[in-house]
Amino acid sequence: MNLIEYADREMMMMSLAGKIAGELGTTLRGQGRASLSVPGGSTPGPVFDLLSAVDLDWANVAVFLNDERWVDEASPRSNTRLLRQRLLQGKAAAAQLVPLYAPADRPEDVMEQLSAGIAPHLPISVLLLGMGADMHTASLFPGADLLAEALAPDAPPLLPMRATDAGEPRITLTGPVLRGAIHTHILITGADKREAIERAANLPELEAPVRVVLAGATIHWAE
Repeated sequence: MNLIEYADREMMMMSLAGKIAGELGTTLRGQGRASLSVPGGSTPGPVFDLLSAVDLDWANVAVFLNDERWVDEASPRSNTRLLRQRLLQGKAAAAQLVPLYAPADRPEDVMEQLSAGIAPHLPISVLLLGMGADMHTASLFPGADLLAEALAPDAPPLLPMRATDAGEPRITLTGPVLRGAIHTHILITGADKREAIERAANLPELEAPVRVVLAGATIHWAE
């Protein structure tokens, strides 16, 4: 594994934000547009804060989540809400937000619509992922109802996902989309997650879904 260990979390967040900004800048200069896919949760918040102040051609950057809970943006559990509050601020407010949620009772009811929105922005230019202590990434949870379908080589870009530990139904990017990203970073903190990601390297993807991206990812870790 390509794992970078940092002396503290602040140093890690600053370094990671710099790497992501550099990769986006290079892609924008070469292609005129770029895509950035990021996780929800509180851990990447400092990275978002730093990126939002970076002088990039944000108007040509498409931003979308790795996964989303099936809740309205007004919910405090909405990852989209966090994205608007932390990343799509300042200079980054000009970026294009590609939604992973639309008003509907079930994610299945709007899968075609949401998948069509993601398709023009693939492959992902820069992918930032988190990981749970159970070795899930995005909403690819061990034991989830459609995990095998999501990890299959012919999986569609997006799938709904339900799992015991997931709470609400989710919508998630699938294995082929994650594996196909040009630049991939995994952000983790704490001894438990370092142990988990090291263990994941020797487990099958169904037991450790994060393994789907380990071969090409840079892992950023601080205690």
